[in-house]
Amino acid sequence: MKILATCKLPEELMAPIKEKYEVVMADNENEPMPRKRLLSEIEAADGLFTNVADVIDQEVFDRAKQLKVVSTMAVGYDNIDLEVARNRGILVGHTPGVLTEATADLTFALLMATGRRLIEGMDVIRDDQWKSWGPFFLTGQEIYGKTIGIIGMGKIGLGVAKRAKGFSMNILYHNRSRNEEAEMELDASYLELDALLEQSDYIVLLAPSTKETYHMMSTPQFKKMKHSAVFINTSRGLNVDEEALYQALQSNEIWAAGLDVFQTEPINSNHKLLQLRNVTALPHIGSAAIETRLEMARLAMANLVNGLEGKPLVHQVK
Repeated sequence: MKILATCKLPEELMAPIKEKYEVVMADNENEPMPRKRLLSEIEAADGLFTNVADVIDQEVFDRAKQLKVVSTMAVGYDNIDLEVARNRGILVGHTPGVLTEATADLTFALLMATGRRLIEGMDVIRDDQWKSWGPFFLTGQEIYGKTIGIIGMGKIGLGVAKRAKGFSMNILYHNRSRNEEAEMELDASYLELDALLEQSDYIVLLAPSTKETYHMMSTPQFKKMKHSAVFINTSRGLNVDEEALYQALQSNEIWAAGLDVFQTEPINSNHKLLQLRNVTALPHIGSAAIETRLEMARLAMANLVNGLEGKPLVHQVK
């Protein structure tokens, strides 16, 4: 049987796989497999190892003649046409749980970097603009003791809340259902979304990407935030109306934004939001810790092999 991997994977992971399966893999570690090659190679593939950089749509499934399982090295799977997969009896696996702590780390790091203007500070030095000390030079927003509002209190949201507790932050959250662990252990308070937006100093978006969450952060939501609010998004780019965010930042409707995800990825230096000094941007590296990415790859491969061997997937998308 043939496995098609749209990204280049470590040899330590692939060596035992190559002993049992024919493997076709992308050539470059940091570049996705070209679409043309994906469509060609998928025709004879039994298993597909993919990630968030690939669009696995009906065109891909139409080309696949013998595909049995798709395994994505990610928690989210909005880039995969699940309806088509289900209709054709193709299993889909993903990797939840593994990246919780790494993504929570990155989220809080981005919150701190944005609130305290760390990237701006480095740019000042790189550009030889540090001329003297001034009483209000590169002043940012305090973090300790402030109010954080977390939208999406799942595992990652809970991880961020635990980190916020270490900074004595007042924790507010909004979720589809109440999170008793957050309320009992961290004294987190559940609020409706509008109330959370109005009261929070830092708003952290961690909602999944669904039809319901598409552009859930737009002009009405930004207008409800404090003028001093810092908005952080490490969920999915499609959850945010980027034009509305740009207008809110440019007009000082909100103070700053830290973004790890964007509507269309990758972005380049000409992206509109990057023209604003109050934006801190990262290239979708929420889970990019060495240990985490290796474990994600192992779990995604276990899903794939199980599917090919007729065993239950470790984590199957229902």
